[in-house]
Amino acid sequence: MFVSFFPRPHLFFSSAFAWSVLAVLFWYFGGRDLGTVFGLPPLPEGEVPVLGVQVFWSAPFLWFYIYFAVAVALFYTFWSFFAPHPWQRWSVLGSALIIFVVYFQVQVSVAVNNWYGPFWNYVQGILSGEVTTTNAEFYDYIASFAGLALVGMNVAVLNAFFVSHWIFRWRNAMNDYYMFHWDKLRHIEGASQRVQEDTMRFSQIMEGLGVSFIDSIMTLIAFMPVLVRLSVNVGALPLVGVIPHPLVFAAITWSVLGTIGLVLAGYRLPGLEFRNQRVEAAYRKELVYGEDDANRAQPPQVSELFDNVRRNYFRLFFHYVYFNVVRYTYLQANGIFSILILGPSIVAGTITLGLLNQINYAFSQVTGSFQFLVNSWSTIVELLSVHKRLKAFEAAIKGEPLPDIDLRYLKREQRGVEPEDQPAT
Repeated sequence: MFVSFFPRPHLFFSSAFAWSVLAVLFWYFGGRDLGTVFGLPPLPEGEVPVLGVQVFWSAPFLWFYIYFAVAVALFYTFWSFFAPHPWQRWSVLGSALIIFVVYFQVQVSVAVNNWYGPFWNYVQGILSGEVTTTNAEFYDYIASFAGLALVGMNVAVLNAFFVSHWIFRWRNAMNDYYMFHWDKLRHIEGASQRVQEDTMRFSQIMEGLGVSFIDSIMTLIAFMPVLVRLSVNVGALPLVGVIPHPLVFAAITWSVLGTIGLVLAGYRLPGLEFRNQRVEAAYRKELVYGEDDANRAQPPQVSELFDNVRRNYFRLFFHYVYFNVVRYTYLQANGIFSILILGPSIVAGTITLGLLNQINYAFSQVTGSFQFLVNSWSTIVELLSVHKRLKAFEAAIKGEPLPDIDLRYLKREQRGVEPEDQPAT
């Protein structure tokens, strides 16, 4: 799955992580100020950020673009010489471009959050009669937001287009790799399905899940300082009282509790999803044999295989019931949680309408990032089931023993006996 697309995956991903951490630390401990040497200084401390789309070609942003490009070029050059790979342009440079675009989209969200405060304070002033304004000034605010929304929307569309191509290249690499080793793989149950369907499903799941994960990390990096800054305006939390950085504490605690609850509720689902793929593959394979052999796909055989399918689906339906109860209850409560924790501050009148909207937006961004597992658990379950099936290919190519469940199916097929319905693990 990974060797086909990335150069020396274990070392590559660990070095990419280490290089990213080093680049981020250098940026915050001197690299950001280094732009002053080239006439691109950072935003002075305490200065109000630029509102509107023009922030993206301001001096601090231009310097970050250059810094990011240099860091990627150095990393790519090292791997080009250390471990050349036929897919390295897509796997290294393509990955870097996706990370950059996701970062850019998060910065659009930060710019929108910066716009919320002044705009809603302006609206509050108008409604209370404290501010006198004109139609032109009001529509200037709206145009500023429209510019941000337009940029964010178009960048998201272009990113989705590129990610689709990037993911298909990954599938292309997996397909070439598995077909090169086809002689070692063809005896494994459902081999054709794994090469054609499972690689397709793996790439499609990674398209959504991978980008969502990167987006969550980038959002945390961008919005956590915003939440720390906004916490100054919140005096106390319900039940907890006055604590340092109350919004950060509330976001982390709420998200961790939700994640733990969802993991406990859904820990059986990966095994059931994997089992589901097994019984479906066995049923489909017998039907395919029956197309050419009159002695195959007889009613008793088909009936037994479909009973396995039905039994596993009913188990899956049952376990998804309580999992979804926990999941949707938590997500519904999440919608009003930020208002609940701001209750004392709202009642005391210590925050303005602009601050309320800024806090709600920043809080939802941070909790949404921490809730990556909550929002993606069903998709992760599907990915784990596909990963288990493709791991059998990895074992066969390397000459390692097949997983137990694959051995059971292989031995039974060699004896001409249909696989029995084993308990889900």
